[in-house]
Amino acid sequence: MRYQTINKFRKTHRFLGIFIGIQFLFWTLSGLYFSWTNLDEIHGDQYRKAPEKVVFNTLIALDSLEDKAKLSIESLELKTIGKDPFYWINDGDLYDATTGNKLDLISEKNALEVIQHNILDQYFVEKIERIDSVSEHDEYRGRPLPAYKIWLSGEGNPIAYVSALDGSFQRIRHRRWRWFDFLWMTHTMDYEGRDNFNTLTLRVFSFLGLITVMSGFALAFVTSKRRKKEAKH
Repeated sequence: MRYQTINKFRKTHRFLGIFIGIQFLFWTLSGLYFSWTNLDEIHGDQYRKAPEKVVFNTLIALDSLEDKAKLSIESLELKTIGKDPFYWINDGDLYDATTGNKLDLISEKNALEVIQHNILDQYFVEKIERIDSVSEHDEYRGRPLPAYKIWLSGEGNPIAYVSALDGSFQRIRHRRWRWFDFLWMTHTMDYEGRDNFNTLTLRVFSFLGLITVMSGFALAFVTSKRRKKEAKH
């Protein structure tokens, strides 16, 4: 009876090993990739220029802007689009900081100026388009929309993104980042949005993995004990 119980336990252990073995392989491969990669390169810093210091002397006074635009300023950020100053007001409105004129969205020309200001000169713009929505798996997910998607020349198929709302340089994506993103998905087992580290699937597989390891130790202990007992006889 005891031998049959141990045999069933062993079969269960083997089944669990096969069932979660593929996920264990993904965890190992993704962990190795994460530990051997430079996060600055994953973020695309190798494509970026060092920030330039820009000085402006002809900014419109805030009280004049409030009167002209008939608004109440609760928050304000001075932004540079290309080499021109803009006020980003109340986290939702963009104004030319020299004329006080409001911009609903920046133009393609503005977006290209942002790219010129942020991306190294050896990477040329190949294509630009405005995007108004993205899927849950898109490499630009979770970022401000609408935005300009700009394809660049160079190794790794780099694509840069500029917010059409405030002209801020958002992200640059390339081949190594895309591999990182795919492996992160397999590591966290978030196959919907790729960014959730607390998925039910991950918890279940982690628990099953723990059971597999603990059952392996238990089997090793019981088997060793039985062999010693048989050796005495």
